[in-house]
Amino acid sequence: MKLGEARVATDEDFEKLKHLCVNHDDWKQDYSKNGVMVWTKSTEVTDFNMIKVYSTFKDVSAPLLYDVLHDPDYRKTWDKQMLEGYELCYLNPNNDIGYYSLYCPGPLKNRDFVTLRSWLELGDEYMIVNHSVNHQKLPPKKNFIRGISYLTGYFLQAVSENCCQMYYVTQCDPKGYLPSWGVNKLTTILAPRVMARLHKAAKGYNAWKQKNRPKFKPWLYPEQISIPRINMEDIKPLETTQSTESLVEGEFLEEDLKVDEL
Repeated sequence: MKLGEARVATDEDFEKLKHLCVNHDDWKQDYSKNGVMVWTKSTEVTDFNMIKVYSTFKDVSAPLLYDVLHDPDYRKTWDKQMLEGYELCYLNPNNDIGYYSLYCPGPLKNRDFVTLRSWLELGDEYMIVNHSVNHQKLPPKKNFIRGISYLTGYFLQAVSENCCQMYYVTQCDPKGYLPSWGVNKLTTILAPRVMARLHKAAKGYNAWKQKNRPKFKPWLYPEQISIPRINMEDIKPLETTQSTESLVEGEFLEEDLKVDEL
């Protein structure tokens, strides 16, 4: 699927995601410890590396992890960087457009993203993938720099009833004047931490969900969808997206990598 394109994902789109996850040709392994592996590779799309992370969750089922990744209300409890997140409209029961903003430690400015998200459940396999689009009802906001997701996705595969494997792959441009070397280094450092945080969140999901609309899962039950259907006239070329916030940030040095704030 092309950057900025607003359409329903096809089998080919999901096959591309799966191939990126399970095929390691041309990838460089940067980390391997405690069952977590991190690979990176450069592409012609941007100076920011594509990153891939793998982990096995030995006490979490694939359907449970799929719910955790989907549930926007629960994400607020475990995603430390999230400032705001919601769905704006949907194309069909498995494709929607949403907004996500995240905190960045100084001297950086906070970022936000508008993405089209698509998902598919196929037997023991579960996939979620997104890319940036430009929706005129979600223009750039003051105090935020609008980032670009070229591709971000999850591929889950059941190993047994209470065990699953997860791949996470992403390539983003945070825009502004963030140096690619800093982002590439930071994402590689943070990836294992994010996996540990997600694992912990997954183990607490069932208890939380029992107290928070336990039957509400619109990603599984389309009849629960309450957001409006997309108006294609609202989709504009991505090149017209321009942050209203100054792109100028303080000089970013290696000592500014405040990993403990992330």
